[in-house]
Amino acid sequence: MGDKEIGSFPATPRTGSAAPTPPISAPPSQLHSPSLTRSPLLSTDDHIQPASKTPKSSTPRIRTPRFITPLGSPIRRALKLTRLDPHDAWLPITESRNGNAYYAAFHTLCSGIGIQALVLPVAFTFLGWSWGIITLTVAFIWQLYTLYLLVHLHESPETGMRYSRYLQLCNATFGEKLAKWFALFPILYLSAGTCITLIIIGAQSCRLFFNTVCGGTCSAQPPTNAEWYLIFTSAAVLLSQLPNLNSIAGVSLVGAITAIAYCTLIWVISVVEGRMPGVSYNPVKGRTEVIRIFDVLNALGIIAFAFRGHNLILEIQATMPSDEKHPSRVPMWKGVKIAYTLVAMCLFPLAIAGYWAYGQMIPVDGGMLTALFAFHGQDTSQFLLGLTSLCVIISSLSSFQIYGMPAFDDMESLYVKKKKEPSPWWLRLIFRALFGYLCFFAAVAIPFLASFAGLIGGITLPVTLAYPCFMWVKVKKPKAYGPNWWLNWSLGLFGMALSGLLIAASLFVIIDNGVEFSFFNPA
Repeated sequence: MGDKEIGSFPATPRTGSAAPTPPISAPPSQLHSPSLTRSPLLSTDDHIQPASKTPKSSTPRIRTPRFITPLGSPIRRALKLTRLDPHDAWLPITESRNGNAYYAAFHTLCSGIGIQALVLPVAFTFLGWSWGIITLTVAFIWQLYTLYLLVHLHESPETGMRYSRYLQLCNATFGEKLAKWFALFPILYLSAGTCITLIIIGAQSCRLFFNTVCGGTCSAQPPTNAEWYLIFTSAAVLLSQLPNLNSIAGVSLVGAITAIAYCTLIWVISVVEGRMPGVSYNPVKGRTEVIRIFDVLNALGIIAFAFRGHNLILEIQATMPSDEKHPSRVPMWKGVKIAYTLVAMCLFPLAIAGYWAYGQMIPVDGGMLTALFAFHGQDTSQFLLGLTSLCVIISSLSSFQIYGMPAFDDMESLYVKKKKEPSPWWLRLIFRALFGYLCFFAAVAIPFLASFAGLIGGITLPVTLAYPCFMWVKVKKPKAYGPNWWLNWSLGLFGMALSGLLIAASLFVIIDNGVEFSFFNPA
């Protein structure tokens, strides 16, 4: 049962004729972890196979009747053969299970709002006022619904299984082959691709901050663009040495606060400064009807890209303890509701105020952040401009940590499976530095990646809006042809079709408008 987690309680005492149960070894961090007081469900997928000579740190196989389970059901109370697996107890995502609703809100907000929101007014230039607001509202409600599905799919009261990673749930639902074909690339791109984009945006913001603070008063030679990339990456790698997902809760809180701050600062400054002269709200029309349709679809891709973060919801929920009386879905959904209330308070004003202030003049590359410095760089307080840039830098550094955590988890799992012991600190340092500087190399090599918001939105849309609906139908098995069955099949199929259209449209727009492919020439 790969990618699944099953809870385990001490075995029921056997009769005197039975052989005594061998002692169970587990990592000291788990023996004293608050997670075990709420019986976390330990993974039985990717089992650590015992070697011919059992290592000291391995967990022996045990045969135990499990009449009591954390998420009990009549089926699971039957006699079963099981194994206590310490694998997840040694990995960054599931190493600590003492999370709560507040931690969930911090992580969800940090991953759910970011620099991609600043290009929302660009989508409005093709959709116009009415369709822009309608589309943004529908997308927000749709992704909130699929978040609800994922939170409730994380654990099953019937089987007692927990899925601590998005790809694990995909494997269990669709099978490993289909999951690799349809889910692996979008999920990897949402992790590694987002980290690359954050390096690009963070480095550019570092340069803006330096120019704003120093201006013409500094005699120091400013770093080159590539050096700014390296400075930001080094700071991100240093911060990434925190051991697990729960340990970066404070980092996510700071990232969430700064994300709210720069979103609010940008739209408030834009409104206070007033509309630009000659602003127009007429939707941009292409030369032909086909081009116009593709432009609209590309705009939908931009909106879809603004609602990333679903690939981290199961990972965030995995940091919480869970049992039959206190399932993790309760605090998790509470945290999600808090986070997405704040997300809505940022995204909607940013899109509406940005389009009101700049209309068709909004820059395609960089969106609201570029517009702020291009149109109001001279008549706005330098303190406010510097503060906005600083907030973008801090938020990008914080978001890098949570989006990089699945990659850290994957790399460390290779060592854990082979050595059957937790990764030593020096290996963890190497893994995370390697990931960070590989992202740096990619950012320098393809600095125009941030211009592909529509294409990225199309590629990752199924992860956000389609797959959760299919997984709900497969796992929960709602009544065939009932309202819930129709709703999820309709949303899932529509999401897949929309994804294909968005990818095609985005590629057409990129080819038609042209992109300056400046390889190894960071702007």
